[in-house]
Amino acid sequence: MVRFEQSAILVLSLLVSTAMAIEEASCRRGAPPIMFQQSDSEDLPFSAATSVLAPILINLGFHEFAMGVQGVSSVPTLLNTWSGPSTIFALTDSSMHSCPSCSTPRLFQEHTVSGLFSFQHLRSLAFGTKIETIFPGRCITVTSDSNSTKIFIEGVEITHPDLFNNGFILVHGLDGFASQLSPFSCNVERFAPLSFPPPPPHPQPSDPPEVPPAFSMIRLMLSDAMFRLRISGFGILALAMRVKYADLVQLQNMTVFALDDATIFSGGREYISNVRFHIVPNMLLMADDLSKLPVKTVLPTLAHGQTLEVTNSGGGSSPMRINYVRLKIPDAVHNLKIVVHSLFLPFPHLDPRVGGDSNNAAGPDVTELNGEMDPIPTDKIEIEDYHRL
Repeated sequence: MVRFEQSAILVLSLLVSTAMAIEEASCRRGAPPIMFQQSDSEDLPFSAATSVLAPILINLGFHEFAMGVQGVSSVPTLLNTWSGPSTIFALTDSSMHSCPSCSTPRLFQEHTVSGLFSFQHLRSLAFGTKIETIFPGRCITVTSDSNSTKIFIEGVEITHPDLFNNGFILVHGLDGFASQLSPFSCNVERFAPLSFPPPPPHPQPSDPPEVPPAFSMIRLMLSDAMFRLRISGFGILALAMRVKYADLVQLQNMTVFALDDATIFSGGREYISNVRFHIVPNMLLMADDLSKLPVKTVLPTLAHGQTLEVTNSGGGSSPMRINYVRLKIPDAVHNLKIVVHSLFLPFPHLDPRVGGDSNNAAGPDVTELNGEMDPIPTDKIEIEDYHRL
């Protein structure tokens, strides 16, 4: 009898604090997070909390998402096993409308996790951290931008962090394209191929044996790099890397020279057909490493039979140049396996058969844009068009 009275008091306390929070939230949507003193609710079953979840979400503006609460209430196994504090990543109505074929109860379950994950806590998580949801066998992946100011759940940005928090339920607001999670969402090895083109087919018995690459790490780093490139204005390069995924996943590391989307659309379209020529395989050359390369250093590329050349080592007041092109933003995007340097212009093709002084400024001024490119000696020009990535 005493235990029943204690449970009743806990439920009543939660309802009162939630009602106060709903009234405050309805008056101040988008205001600082509503914080309450955390109560002793570790033994409160989720069946008691579901009765107030829908009003909370509705008052926060997540009308479509709130309809999934009843679907959770109809699953006895969840009601018996899920208790304690939880975090809900609520999708806006527009996000819900982006996936008309998705099950609303399932989206609710796949965007609810056990434990309290504040926005500050999410920012401290490693890129690609997976958190198991209340839907069996499904995990969400937490990613962020370069300085962790923006947090993404399955690629959807948290636009309204810490909207509601009463010590038992924490709600973040998401706005973006909604989709249901894959059965392999909790498995790192099988998660990457769902986001990118599949790996090369299994070799036939007649093929020579190959040493399997350390694909686990490079796949994760490719995922990281392509995501950061998309949110940093290098969407075309991110798409090109996705197209060439089968080749890139075989590398140990790489150095990529890139044009941002704005530069490509404003006159650098030739970069699209020469992306291979701008990738140095199996070499991770950060800005400091590039500055130490002597003049005439030759760098291999993914383009068969084509190389890059250091035409200015960058000593003194003169900036470093490769194929006579100056770097725009060194180390624009980088991780453990990939570094991307931004360029002002695409690399021109130089004829390696002709020698000459790389630092020779004599000769015609073939291409020059605000000093981003040196005059190229006539004997170094090679007119070619490679129409492929």
